[in-house]
Amino acid sequence: MHRIKITVIGAGNVGATCAEVIAQKELANEVILLDIKEGVAEGKSLDMWQTAAINHFDTRVIGVTNNYKMTENSDIVVITAGIPRRKGMSRDDLIKINAKIVKDVARKSVMYSPNAIFIIVSNPLDIMTYAAYKALNRRSKNVFGMAGILDTARFKAYNYFWYSYHSVN
Repeated sequence: MHRIKITVIGAGNVGATCAEVIAQKELANEVILLDIKEGVAEGKSLDMWQTAAINHFDTRVIGVTNNYKMTENSDIVVITAGIPRRKGMSRDDLIKINAKIVKDVARKSVMYSPNAIFIIVSNPLDIMTYAAYKALNRRSKNVFGMAGILDTARFKAYNYFWYSYHSVN
């Protein structure tokens, strides 16, 4: 049986949530959560892994700081790394910063997982997906951008709460 290994790069809210969902749904045997900030990925992944017995999953979650060797032979690499847009920051500023980050982590990842499928979640998504594609020098069928469902989920949530509120009042 093939063991599935998924690496998630970026242990912020999106990356940590992604790693946790992958683990709880047992989409992989092993999840590597990698971040640039010392101890962040280790702490979050340990918390996730320690819930395995309670949440009934067997996926091993391992957090690492900048150790791309641990990502070796990943089947899938999810890139969530990047900064959020800050007050006063233009979209162009965000693109420059996040493109540099995405290119860097993509290049480091592909060295250890040359056959991986890459899923980009960093913003602005379309541009970051293209930046990763160019940095990886890959066929387009191996690089994907993931977005769209969040807006649908928000719409459904707001719609549900609006109707719930108005049907009571």
